[in-house]
Order: sequence, then structure tokens, then C-alpha cells
Amino acid sequence: MVDRRFGMKRADVPSRRVRPSLVLAAVDPDISGRPVPLQEPSQSVRISMIFRCVFAVSTVLTISASAALAVPCGTGNFQAWLDDFKTEAAAKGISQAAIASGLNGVTLDQSVLSRDRSQKVFNQSFEEFSSRMVPPRVARGANMMKQYGSLLSRIEQSYGVPGEVLVAIWGLETDFGVNIGKFPTMRSLATLAYDCRRSEMFRNELMDALRIIERGDLTPSEMRGAWAGEIGQTQFMPSSYVKFAVDFDNNGRRDLLRSAPDVLASTANFLAGYGWQRGKGWEPGSANFTVLQQWNKSEVYAKTIGYFATQLAHTP
Repeated sequence: MVDRRFGMKRADVPSRRVRPSLVLAAVDPDISGRPVPLQEPSQSVRISMIFRCVFAVSTVLTISASAALAVPCGTGNFQAWLDDFKTEAAAKGISQAAIASGLNGVTLDQSVLSRDRSQKVFNQSFEEFSSRMVPPRVARGANMMKQYGSLLSRIEQSYGVPGEVLVAIWGLETDFGVNIGKFPTMRSLATLAYDCRRSEMFRNELMDALRIIERGDLTPSEMRGAWAGEIGQTQFMPSSYVKFAVDFDNNGRRDLLRSAPDVLASTANFLAGYGWQRGKGWEPGSANFTVLQQWNKSEVYAKTIGYFATQLAHTP
């Protein structure tokens, strides 16, 4: 598996605030253009204004106190941070049952932090990477094309993505579902959310992992995958799982661990969601190649998907 999660995040551009004039807000001009004299407010109006001011001040103090009580990333006790996250999850509407089943007993995983901090820059050329990854998988990929031919045709009809592209991704990500990873997903995500390197990103992913549990797609014990939280046979991050996973076998669950129909259709839905153009090619420079780079931002990886898919398309 090749890490595709950490592309450059666009910096948020602060919006420009326009401050309304306090004078014009308080005084309206009359016909002559001169300000109308302000009238002394009545006692009832003064009392109402006092209560509004008190309410506004108390609201600000409450928000400030809540922010001060929040446990920041990477500081203090991990359990205190996790308890704070549980409170936030409940405030966002996630049930106590999902929170308890997903997060109770979760502990920090130092091995995940070690892997995250020891990542090396991917610097293989396309020739090096593709020659290592594609030839050993072509024969198995061709067999998968035959075995799931009818399914792949239905998926292409629904989403417009050819079967060879889906099978190529399937093979490159997990050897067609053989190597999906063994790290407990909730523990990995909680660890990376607690760590300050990409806390906000993984905090959101952990929240979406709870949503997967809540809607009944997977149980916490089933959620095992790569060390950085990818799940399933084509390695979806929880946010992509929530957004793009589909129940193509109609059994009531979006199961990207065991259901080949769900895995392949969800992968097609992901690509379609980023603008895959039905009936068009995927060569570098094309619109569909740009979509493949949404799957993995590495140009080398995207070119390898395309090369593998082309090999499968030409295999009898």
C-alpha cells in the first residue's frame, strides 16, 4: 500500500471583515440630511437592553470557558483528551452507544506515532514503481476481471468507470483484498488525532469512524486496516467511507471489508464523485487522469494505476 492521505492542504484564506459605521447605524438622516436627535429610551427599553447585555456577556464567558476546558492535542493525559473528544462527539449528535463501543478502552499506540514520524518521501520513478507493482499482479487481475465480469459491467453502467480501472486500484492497494492491514482503526485514528502533527485532520477522521459505527456498516472490532486509519479492500479513509461507500449488494450494510460488490462500486462512486468522464481514456493529461490523482496525489502512482488498467484492458 502506498500512502495517499497527506497531500498539501490549501491554506485557509481569511475573509475580509467590513465594519459597519456605528454612527450611521445609530442615527438616520431626515429629509434635510441632518441627523434626527436621539430620544431617551424608556425604562422598559433600558431594562431590556440590560438583560440583553448580561446574556451576551454570559454567552461569551461560557464559550470562552468551554474553549479553555478543551484538552489540546499532545498535552497532558491521553485519557483526558479522549474524554474531551467523547463530549464533542456527543455534541455533534453521535449516540452514546456508538461513542462507548468505539472509544471505550482505546489507548495510545506508540508504534503508530513511530511510523508516522519515520515516513520517507516517495521518490521512485514511474518505471521503477510500475515495474515492481504491475507485472506480479497482471495475471491475478485478469482472473478478477473474468470472475467479476458481470458485476463490473453493472458498476460501469451505474457509475461510468471501467472495470479494469477498478481492478487495477484493487490490486495495487491490497492485492485484491488480501492485505488490508491489521491495525485497530479506532486506536490508530485516536492516536493520530491526539498527536499535534495533523490533529485536526485525524480528529475529523475519528469522528467519521464513529459515524460508520453508528450507521451499522462495521463494528469497532471489525475495523482493522492500515496504521493511518485506511479501511477496506481499496483503503478508504473514514471520511471517504462516509461519503462514497455504497451498499451495492443490498444487504443493508456498506461493507468494504468483505463485500466485493460494495468495494468495487464504492471505488467507482469515489471516482465518479470527482468527475470521472464516462467513455473517456485515462492517459496523463486527460480529465480522468486528474481524477486518478484525487485517488492518489502522486503522479507516479496515478500513472501506475493507468498503466495497470491498460494492461488489463489488453489481456485476453
